[in-house]
Amino acid sequence: MIITNNMLKNFLKDYSNINNKICREVKDKKLYRIVNGLYDTNGDTSAYLLASSIYGPSYISFEYALSYYGLIPERVNAVTCATFNKKKRKIYNNHFGTFSYEDVPPRAFPYEIILKQEGNYSFIMATAEKALCDKLYSLKPLNNLKNMQIMLFDDLRIDEEEFYNLDVSKIEKLSELYHSTNVSLLAKFLRRNKNE
Repeated sequence: MIITNNMLKNFLKDYSNINNKICREVKDKKLYRIVNGLYDTNGDTSAYLLASSIYGPSYISFEYALSYYGLIPERVNAVTCATFNKKKRKIYNNHFGTFSYEDVPPRAFPYEIILKQEGNYSFIMATAEKALCDKLYSLKPLNNLKNMQIMLFDDLRIDEEEFYNLDVSKIEKLSELYHSTNVSLLAKFLRRNKNE
């Protein structure tokens, strides 16, 4: 369970030195520090369940979401997240793992994301379509459909079967929000190849 510093101060109000008590709880592994002022009572909590609490607003996307949906074969160790208007990439390391946060366009940010619940934890994740758009947005612009094919299937190692199961209309709608050559090429590539 996630606990804030204020919640702890309320629970521990009978202690004369609350901060020392919190430090002892962390040292004794009864509390696990997520970031300043935020703790979890379970050291075995999966990292992705904490990602939206660390830095926000944010949602899980990029490589982590692509792996989650089976679009890429690799297991991803860092939980990769999308933010907006933060201006720089942010990385956090803690007991639970590594968390990476990177900007996407503010107009695209609120679309095609899902609030998920797992036990007592809530987290936000991009749909498979949005995760792929976010990833391609973060890369150097490509100049043609052939290069898009190479990027998707050789460089990113996207699973072709999963790729062709993506919803073209979602990607086309998203491409209008990104104003990105790569995302526009993705929509065009998927539409053209899905119809063949």
